[in-house]
Amino acid sequence: MEKYLFAKAAIQIQKPIAEVFEAIIDQEKMSNYFISKSTGRLDSSSAVEWSFPEFEGSFSVEPREIQPFSYISFDWSGGAEDMLVEIFLEPQENNSTVVRIKEKQMNADEDGIQQAIGQTEGWANFLACLKAYLEYGINLRKGAFDFVKED
Repeated sequence: MEKYLFAKAAIQIQKPIAEVFEAIIDQEKMSNYFISKSTGRLDSSSAVEWSFPEFEGSFSVEPREIQPFSYISFDWSGGAEDMLVEIFLEPQENNSTVVRIKEKQMNADEDGIQQAIGQTEGWANFLACLKAYLEYGINLRKGAFDFVKED
C-alpha cells in the first residue's frame, strides 16, 4: 500500500466565522494579506488565477466545494498537480473561529517530505497573515518575501 504525506496548519482568530469565511473567499480581502491579485471570488462556479508579489506569473485555483461558513476546498498549482486544499472553519463560544488547513497529497519520499514541509510553512504563514489582517488590519506579507524575488 502506498502512503502519502500532507501539510497542515491551524490557528484561532478572534473574529466571527462569517467574517473569517468572507476574508478567505473574497479576492479584495485576500489581497490585503495573502495574494497580490485574483481574477475573481473563490466560489464553486469557476477557476480563478491568483498572483503573488514574490512570484512571477499566476497560479490556477479550481474550487471544489464551498460550504458557507464551514468548509472551503480547492485544487491549485502551488504544489504538484491535483493538490487538494481543505479549509475547515469551526466557530468557538467566544465568537472566535478556529481555522484548520490540510493540503494533500505528497509522495512519501524525499521530494514529498520537502514539499510537505514547504506547504506547511506556507499555510502557517497564510494563517498568521489572515489573523493579523482580521484582528489588527496589518498586511504581514507586504515586503516579507522581497528577498526571494529573482533579479
